[in-house]
Amino acid sequence: MKRLVVAATFAFGAACGTKGDAGAAPQARVVATVEAATSERFTETVDATGTVTPRTGHVASLSAPGPARVARVFVTVGATVRAGDPLVEFDQTPFEAALHSADAALTAAQKGAERAKRLADAGVLPRKDAETAAADLALATANAVNARRASGLSVLRAPIAGVVTRVAAVLGASADAGAALVEVADPSVLDVVLTLGPGDAGRVHAGQAVSFFAGAAASGAAVATGHVVDVAAVVDTASRGVAARVAVSDAKRRLRIGETLFGRVAVAEHANAVMVPTDALVPTGEGFKVFVVDSGDVAHARDVRVGARSDRGVWIIDGLQAGVRVVTKGAYGVDDSTKVVTGAPVSGAAPAAKP
Repeated sequence: MKRLVVAATFAFGAACGTKGDAGAAPQARVVATVEAATSERFTETVDATGTVTPRTGHVASLSAPGPARVARVFVTVGATVRAGDPLVEFDQTPFEAALHSADAALTAAQKGAERAKRLADAGVLPRKDAETAAADLALATANAVNARRASGLSVLRAPIAGVVTRVAAVLGASADAGAALVEVADPSVLDVVLTLGPGDAGRVHAGQAVSFFAGAAASGAAVATGHVVDVAAVVDTASRGVAARVAVSDAKRRLRIGETLFGRVAVAEHANAVMVPTDALVPTGEGFKVFVVDSGDVAHARDVRVGARSDRGVWIIDGLQAGVRVVTKGAYGVDDSTKVVTGAPVSGAAPAAKP
């Protein structure tokens, strides 16, 4: 943008030795910067903060197969594990006893079923006794399978390679069946859950691109990019926000589960948006105005309607055209019909006293 700088002073015809009317009011001049409004591509965005979370289907939660006592804990939160690594071991005594009992019952049921079938085939026993023995064998087989499974789960092992995100097991403590004791997540497949305001949530849809930044603002280079997967249909009662899950597709550095990121969602593209610097806007109470500089270098107030803002400036959707010169830096000190003069800046310039 072409930048013009103007000097602040008061010009008086009589003081300059002109022959103008001695009673004519002087025209004020101000120090300001003038730039032309431009037409450029503008990406409309929605900003929100979010938390890095493991993706559904890439996190495992492990619990005890039945009531047991924790005998050993092999890992801590944050530990990296491979598939098959031991995580928690329970007291083996009850599991071994249950397995031996189930195996013995299975052996007896097999022999009983074979004998009953042989005698039934010979006509010595009723056929219903053979059928009862076969049912007992099926039950004993199921009990043996369950006992072997419980014995195998008496040592919790990582089902996937990843990072331990939760450990609730305490050495020597009792563990109830179904209570989650260890969680393992795959850190190579992550999502970010953004918390949107209910109004912004209506503008965010699946497939939209998202850029993530470290910290609480979109400063510096993006640390990751992704796309919106889904937007919740309900408002969270705790945060009063709407959750939007974003799949991370390209991370510039390693993201950590639980890390807070600043997300910027691209919700719309405008090819020929009229843009002005942020300094050009002057609040008017109900809206905004800018000071347009005409061919005679006189500033005129003009009401404008703002579409959105970005790091590069403000998108004006009504009241201004590209190419029009507007006052930027120093706009707060400009009044309507103020004279703007091109020239070098005058440091500390102040209005001259009236003669």
